[in-house]
Amino acid sequence: MSTSPPASLRERKKQRTRQALIDTALAKFTEQGFDGTTLDELCEAVEVSKTTFFRYFGGKEDVALAPVEDMWTAFVADLGSREPGSRSLVEVLQESLLSALSGMPGEDWAQRLLLSRRIAAGMPSIDAHGKHFCERTTNEAVDVLRARFGLSDQVDLRARLAMDLVIAAFHRALELWLQRADSHTRDELADCVREVFAAVPGVLEVSVDSA
Repeated sequence: MSTSPPASLRERKKQRTRQALIDTALAKFTEQGFDGTTLDELCEAVEVSKTTFFRYFGGKEDVALAPVEDMWTAFVADLGSREPGSRSLVEVLQESLLSALSGMPGEDWAQRLLLSRRIAAGMPSIDAHGKHFCERTTNEAVDVLRARFGLSDQVDLRARLAMDLVIAAFHRALELWLQRADSHTRDELADCVREVFAAVPGVLEVSVDSA
């Protein structure tokens, strides 16, 4: 079993800078509001230049959504390492989602995600950015599925629909997590994901009697 080489000193410094930007931004957005926090103010608090900030993020929306965007980036990477087997497309995607979730850095990440969701609530610019990121991630995942599993053009529509289902299921799981969990842990979110996915097979079996 191969392991990743340890990160270099330069890489660890970059990771610390990025994390400091995320933590500081989430704290300031929570205290002062998203619109009430300027990029200059954020960079000054972390003692970095705007040039440095833009090496890590495209804008304030990116840093506000960093916890969930990091998870989906890890999801696409994990998907690329999956081996073909006797599982459905949705099962493969679920496995990658849960793997990406378990790879997030513990309860610190869960608390960042909680702050991120609270900040994003009712913010049109963050919502629009999130939709754009979601579309890009979906396209990347479908490309990975096609390359990794040899899917033909004829099943690309099904691959896209499977990704749409997985994203919708995660959003529902996130809603359950925000509503139910008092401590809001990463494991509780994973449990919500499993609960929602368990309901998926029965969705098409629900019938509606005509009046």
